Amino acid sequence: MSPADAALPTGVDGDQFRLAMGRFATGVTVLTTVSAGHDHAMTANALTSVSMDPLLVLVCVEVDARFHDAILESGVWGVSILGADQRPVAQWLSTQGRPLHGQLDRIAHHRGTATGVALLDDALATLEVRTSAVHPAGDHSIVVGEVVSLTSTEHPADALVYYRSRYQALK
Repeated sequence: MSPADAALPTGVDGDQFRLAMGRFATGVTVLTTVSAGHDHAMTANALTSVSMDPLLVLVCVEVDARFHDAILESGVWGVSILGADQRPVAQWLSTQGRPLHGQLDRIAHHRGTATGVALLDDALATLEVRTSAVHPAGDHSIVVGEVVSLTSTEHPADALVYYRSRYQALK
């Protein structure tokens, strides 16, 4: 029997899966959008570049998160790639149950010129994105979008990474 013919294991434990995936270091971003006149934001590490022609990225957003409905309704979103000194921002915007109103009040930000979404002032890089496709994927949606604007710092600081369930600096 070839390996392709072998049955895949069943009953993989979710906690073990989370532990295994925690061994994969990722960058940390803040996703933003505007919906119904309110800023929505969330910390995310599921960002991937997809294509150079056209310029596409994807993010994975939990279906039950309030950001999910907001990003689908808006059709535009921002990505701010965080530096190591922005750990408090990442922690705040990953806090479940935080108030929607005023959640960006204590975070320095500006409006993107192409989409009007909030972008963090001290980010290592920012992207403004227009949604081009949404794909259901279990308890998340894969949101694909075309990059319509971007900036990056000339002299970037250390990056903020997420590894083994902790924020850390990548030097």
